[in-house]
Amino acid sequence: MTEPCDRPATEARRLIGRKRLSPVELLESCLARIARVNHAVNAVVALDESRAREAARAAEAAVVRGERLPPLHGLPLGIKDLEETAGLRTTFGSPLFADHVPAQDQGMVARLRAAGGIVLAKTNTPEFGAGANTRNVVYGATGNPFDPTRSAAGSSGGSAVALATGMLPLASGSDMGGSLRNPAAFNGVVGFRPSPGVVPNELRGLGWSHLSTLGPMARTVPDLALFLSCMAGDDAADPLAYTLPGMAVREGLGATLPRVDLSAIRCAATEDFGIAPVEAHIRRVFRARIEAIRPLFAAVIEASPDCRGTDEAFATLRAMNFVAAHAEKVRRAPDKVGPNVRSNVADGLRLGLEDCARALSEQTRIYRAWQRFFAESGVDAILSPAITVSPRPWRELYPERIDGQPTKSYFHWLALAYATTLVGHPSLVLPVGVDEAGFPFGLQIVGRRGADAEVLAIGAALESALAGDAALSRPVPDLARLAFAPPISAAEGFLSWA
Repeated sequence: MTEPCDRPATEARRLIGRKRLSPVELLESCLARIARVNHAVNAVVALDESRAREAARAAEAAVVRGERLPPLHGLPLGIKDLEETAGLRTTFGSPLFADHVPAQDQGMVARLRAAGGIVLAKTNTPEFGAGANTRNVVYGATGNPFDPTRSAAGSSGGSAVALATGMLPLASGSDMGGSLRNPAAFNGVVGFRPSPGVVPNELRGLGWSHLSTLGPMARTVPDLALFLSCMAGDDAADPLAYTLPGMAVREGLGATLPRVDLSAIRCAATEDFGIAPVEAHIRRVFRARIEAIRPLFAAVIEASPDCRGTDEAFATLRAMNFVAAHAEKVRRAPDKVGPNVRSNVADGLRLGLEDCARALSEQTRIYRAWQRFFAESGVDAILSPAITVSPRPWRELYPERIDGQPTKSYFHWLALAYATTLVGHPSLVLPVGVDEAGFPFGLQIVGRRGADAEVLAIGAALESALAGDAALSRPVPDLARLAFAPPISAAEGFLSWA
């Protein structure tokens, strides 16, 4: 019998509306799952049990009264620990904020509550989201549910693991170099980086920089689309959420996905965008997946936009963001700032005006190359692996070598994700079976400029087409094994920077 916490969010919401599932029952199921397996993976790091129970009882009473119910009514939510939650500890994974309890919700969180969502938990993240390995000195490391000694990736690793194990039906993420797409790939869930401005972020320090975005994570594409529809909106405090007066251009995006006939969709496929250091193992798995799904599409051609210069441009623009956000913290309390953040700030402080101008110019050139590629190739989407390697031990701060070749930086292994970040195209990661090591394999689907709804629709159609194939559908971790696993907190290096 399916436990309530394992039901898709869309199904749970329908059952709540039909009075066949109690919001209280769903919440208690999530809490029971957290109690059962979280010790093994450390995905959920703070709980708001009493207020969540109160909200669930209120949600149930509204159903009984026959009130009009909002889209997320009664669904428990996980909020990444980079996003502020009123009255619930928000640490950013940093000892500088270890006791920080915000007075008000971040705008996105407020929208989710207004849509009926019940904020139950905060999910783990590396310090200030720096580094695609979810570990910090406040809460410790998060383990992969398919093997807790392996990395969950990051920086939304806690959200991905909580979803994969059924602790929560929906969880938020954020993305710069793939921070929600990478953990989606490593843990077998769905992650979506929307176009800049779709999900407003009034707290982004460099308001006109689109590198960092907020976005949804879920177990299925329809669940993710529902979640996105409640995140999306307008906020004048976010310069990228620009609009025309009186026109609502984002609200509800994803609430109703267009139907897509995959046999009419043309895709390009690339193993590496010409720049990413993808290990041979992942290349083999990707080629096999492409051959398996090729018959579903009108055409799949081997092609890629010209991404030369992406590594250098992204590194510079990323460093600019870190200087803006964290340079003062490093100056004021260097002993309380971890190596990833210190390294990024140091890189940024070595830059000159000419370096920054060159990076912005290169970003513009590469963006225009992407637009030419889509126009001239006639493809609707680009398919690639989501991440360059199979999960490695979380004790490894980052892959210094891939197939024996050194990486350029601690984030070079994320090039498959940041290639799309740089140009601002919407990107979805869909779990498609497992790799040769038995870990989830994520397929990245990148759309045309602004084609968020189309990317989601392609993902939903592909997910549906593969649902009956055990080798190509979403893998599920062994919860019984996790329940009896030793606590990850007992592992050496659990509560350390590296």
